[in-house]
Amino acid sequence: MDSHQNSAVLYRNLNTRFSSLLRGKGLFLELDNGLSVIDASGGAAVACIGHGDERVRDAIVAQLDKVAYCSTLFYTADVCEKLCQELVSSTQGHMSRAYIVSSGSEAMEAAMKLARQYFLEKAQPEPQRTKFIARNLSYHGTTLGSLSMGGHVSRRAKFEPMLLSNVSKVSRCFAYRDQGRDETDQSYVARLADELDQEFQRLGPDTVCAFVAEPVVGAALGSVPATQGYFKAMRAVCDKYGALLILDEVMCGMGRTGTLHAWEQEDIVPDIQTLGKCLGGGYQPIAGVLVSRNVVKALINGSGSFVHGHTYQGHPIACAAALAVQKIIRDEHLLQNVRDMGELMSIKLAESLQHHPNVGDIRGRGLFWGIEFVANKATKEPFPVAANVAMGLAELGLTKPYKIAIYPGTGTDDGVNGDHVILSPPYNIVAAEVEEMTSSAARHVADPTSLFYRPADTMAVGLANSRHGADEEARAEVDVLNSRLEKTAQLTKKIQSCLGRLEATGKSVRDVSGPLNGETKKLQILGNNIESVISAIERLRQPADSKNDEEAIIRQGPDKAGLSNYLNSIQRLSKALAEMQTSNLRANQQTIADLQRLIKNGNGQLENYFDKLLRDETPRSLEPLHYITKNQPFPVISQDKISRLSLVNSYVARNATSENPLVKIYADVRGQYLQQTLVNLAYASVNTAKKKSEAIYRSGTNGIGMYTQALEGMIGAEYENICSIFLRQDWGAVLQLSSQIPLSELARTLRELNNHIKAHMSTDCYLAYEVTEIMSSLASRIEERTGELKGTLAAALKPVRETAKLSLAELLDDTKRKIGALQILPSDGAPVPVVSETMQRLQAMVEFLRPLSSLMISLGDGGWKSMATANRSTDAVPSLASFDITADGKDIFAHYCTDTIDVLLSALEQKARMLLKGKSAMGVFIANCVTIVDRMIRDSGLAPLLEGRLGVLDTWRKKATALYTDNCKELSLHLFDVIHTNKTQRPPSGTSESTAILKGLSSKDKDSIKSKFTAFNTGFDDMVSKHKTYSMEREVRQMFAKDVQQMLEPLYNRFWDRYHEIDKGKGKYVKYDRSSIAAVFLTLY
Repeated sequence: MDSHQNSAVLYRNLNTRFSSLLRGKGLFLELDNGLSVIDASGGAAVACIGHGDERVRDAIVAQLDKVAYCSTLFYTADVCEKLCQELVSSTQGHMSRAYIVSSGSEAMEAAMKLARQYFLEKAQPEPQRTKFIARNLSYHGTTLGSLSMGGHVSRRAKFEPMLLSNVSKVSRCFAYRDQGRDETDQSYVARLADELDQEFQRLGPDTVCAFVAEPVVGAALGSVPATQGYFKAMRAVCDKYGALLILDEVMCGMGRTGTLHAWEQEDIVPDIQTLGKCLGGGYQPIAGVLVSRNVVKALINGSGSFVHGHTYQGHPIACAAALAVQKIIRDEHLLQNVRDMGELMSIKLAESLQHHPNVGDIRGRGLFWGIEFVANKATKEPFPVAANVAMGLAELGLTKPYKIAIYPGTGTDDGVNGDHVILSPPYNIVAAEVEEMTSSAARHVADPTSLFYRPADTMAVGLANSRHGADEEARAEVDVLNSRLEKTAQLTKKIQSCLGRLEATGKSVRDVSGPLNGETKKLQILGNNIESVISAIERLRQPADSKNDEEAIIRQGPDKAGLSNYLNSIQRLSKALAEMQTSNLRANQQTIADLQRLIKNGNGQLENYFDKLLRDETPRSLEPLHYITKNQPFPVISQDKISRLSLVNSYVARNATSENPLVKIYADVRGQYLQQTLVNLAYASVNTAKKKSEAIYRSGTNGIGMYTQALEGMIGAEYENICSIFLRQDWGAVLQLSSQIPLSELARTLRELNNHIKAHMSTDCYLAYEVTEIMSSLASRIEERTGELKGTLAAALKPVRETAKLSLAELLDDTKRKIGALQILPSDGAPVPVVSETMQRLQAMVEFLRPLSSLMISLGDGGWKSMATANRSTDAVPSLASFDITADGKDIFAHYCTDTIDVLLSALEQKARMLLKGKSAMGVFIANCVTIVDRMIRDSGLAPLLEGRLGVLDTWRKKATALYTDNCKELSLHLFDVIHTNKTQRPPSGTSESTAILKGLSSKDKDSIKSKFTAFNTGFDDMVSKHKTYSMEREVRQMFAKDVQQMLEPLYNRFWDRYHEIDKGKGKYVKYDRSSIAAVFLTLY
């Protein structure tokens, strides 16, 4: 664009020609004038992963292919759900919901409304809370609400009459300009905390919604971190009066200062947090609000909605870009790089600029650094606003010698005067680029023209002056300089003559003052020594003098004195004690003893305070079924109590000489609470196992599932509490101790269940399988979430798991015992109940196939055959490393089933040979048993498991058939004849030739044929009679009828064809003809 007059854009400055950006890549930007500049500020601290990252572009394009816009009045988008979950998860459970908007100003507006709505919808509403407290010279956005919250003088000036009147201001935390020379960090923080406290009281403590601040102040002051302990003190004041803490991390958050959230470095947690610039890295306009669990809970239990909304909130394209940016930050470990490169950047800036006469302060964190410029370094006097120093530096940076883009800011001192620039490069910057950037910035600031007076009306972000104007200005400056040179030459001559006269006079003065100077120096040394002694005495007296004041605070205790004030008092006492101990003066011994007594008493009161806070927040027990049946999370400790408990722990853990005593206090209080809450479910688990009949146990009928579900929910809630209160290195130990009592109760319950299972092994071994699955899954889920307790849970499960393994062999032995105890078998071949009972066991096992597969793999194929193998175990929950990883538990279980069937049928066959008379009865009995086994396999979940393994039943069927048809073999002998033939004539065969055949027989042969018919008739009738008396399964009856018919009918028909004329149709010998015997065979089916 050649001129601003030709543009349709309503620029920020309408009298400026802005350079156009052509493209960006990594750390560099290419301008339309051909320059490639270092983007040292990332725009306004936005471009956190640099420019032109193709992975983000691909994520945006992929989302465009799905859906570009989502109306959140009706729908949600998966990409928005994922981003919000990522943001919530990054807070380690402190925040529970996220709200996505398009800018930081919108985020601050939403945070203000959330705070107000929280107090309207909490359990005990406080509608009088309508006021906010923020800080002077702060910046929180440009909408009327967020502008009201800020204290940026120039941005507010034109709109002051329109701004909200319910926002008051307290002092900023800016040690460089506001901390007194004699003030320690602690006293400075205490002064600011007292000022906030007084402002609460002035407004009315119960009228304030929230205190709002930036953890690291960005644009308004130039990357100013808070003094150590400041935000803890502010949090304590907010908690004291029940107000919320809102932290504005739009500029300093999402990794800019070295942690994803800047509040992580302050050891506090806000109630509401805004975030923005580095959320999307500039690839899409996006910002957000993170909301704590307490605030969300109030809305859920109240109206169930947040009365706010934007057309483009949760925009899918913006969310896709932000997800991609956050994934890059996480996968490439860029937060560590921010810390490393930030340290290097601070060193390089200090080396090159700290001695510059106009550089007053260099401050910042991570990759967020500010440089403040002053006219006088000693007095910190700022340049006047008209000098436009920061803007001039920004202009100069975009010229060819420097090629660096920096972020200018004004009003650093009082909201009007004062200049600073911000350097905030991308997180993936490397050391060489840091060197190049800081070197260019140092040369830039060192340029003699960079800090010249610049009239405000000629300065802007862009290069506003034309080349012609610059030439004219340069010629005017040359003329002025020439004139000044002439005057300087004249003055030089006059000065030289004066110096000559002064030299002569000075010689005389030196001769007189020499002796006086020596005496003066001696007196000065003496005076300095006296002052040093007095100062040392004062330092020694100071702890003793302040002891009474501190003792009064200690006696009041944390409740009355205020936790923050109380902790500060103990810290001051500890510091005084350390200083006195280093002096080793005998006069200090009594004071040292007094200080040690006070500190010990103070620490004891802190422990009692922690115990009282915890007990007040911990009920004796809960009704766990309320949370389980309604699928609600178990309650956690309230946020205000969490803040105080964590503050106490932070101090105690830091000063503990051995173990942290608060760990035991927490474990005792919360362990009893967990145990009392779960005890009824433990009793119910044992009581529901008691037998009311000898029926096989069915899945889910015992209370152990509900018990472990409650246990898991409560341990999860407890772990969330622990993570919020204790330091990371203590999380595991605290969870182990807190869970010791409830897990001991769980182990006792499992032992009682195990005793019950052993007493009812044949019917309740399935409970052992269910317990094994439930406990193994529980251990895995808890370990995945906490990294703890898997070994403890495995040890509790061990007895039940061993019983479950032993049950496999025990069931086989029980089957053998039951069959061995049979005194009689049904004479009609009917099956015995043990067959269906055994198959019902196998059918029931299919319901527990998952735990059985694990048990089978740990036993190994065939391991149930050996008690020694079954007794092998460890205290660990089995993993793939503990057994053959190629084994298939289902295959091994199928083998177990076929072994069981084989043991069953073998034992029954042996018993049948002992008790049944006749092979046909044995055959019927075995065939009936085989048929029942086959039917119960095919009609159950055993079918797919045993498919391909049913050949074992075919073997038993053949054996049964052989036994049953043994009588048929005897009958068939009567149907065989011996025919003698000669060489001349062969007897014809065929039904029409019976008469002819008989004519060729001798009388003896005919008598033999008659006896064969008679014997067959008798045996056949007996066989048919017995067949009808046997109790056969339908399949067995049809199978045997078919076998008998196929064996006898062809032989009889042949025999009848040849010899039926033996009694000339009288039926004396030939009882059956072809049709009549066929009819008899049909009656067998």
